[in-house]
Amino acid sequence: MGRVIAIDLGTKRTGLAVTDVLKITANPLETVETSKLADYLTQYFSKEEVETIVIGYPKSLDGSDNEMTPRVISLKDRLGKIFPDKNIVLVDERYTSKMAMQSMIAMGSKKKDRKEKAGNLDKISAAIILQTYLQQI
Repeated sequence: MGRVIAIDLGTKRTGLAVTDVLKITANPLETVETSKLADYLTQYFSKEEVETIVIGYPKSLDGSDNEMTPRVISLKDRLGKIFPDKNIVLVDERYTSKMAMQSMIAMGSKKKDRKEKAGNLDKISAAIILQTYLQQI
């Protein structure tokens, strides 16, 4: 039984989150440079059994595509070719960045720390995307 990994794609950085083996909890994993995402996933998959890749699907508040939507579709297609044995799912990611910021505030993170630790925001956003997926299955 494999884990589920989630991706919050960014232009420079990409946040990753992963489930436990039983697929009960979503945990922030890592923030990687977007240009190195495929290499990171290849290495991670060589160590951990992952059956599903969940990618945050960006939409505008009205449900229309935004500037990141084509990049996510392209990533989904690319990962499908690189990892044909993985199930790849898109999950609506509207509000995840805002929810991640609220989570950091709730955990007591100061404004200065939140600005310096943008990578944490990406990982937390990925964890929220993953939790959304887990609630749907």
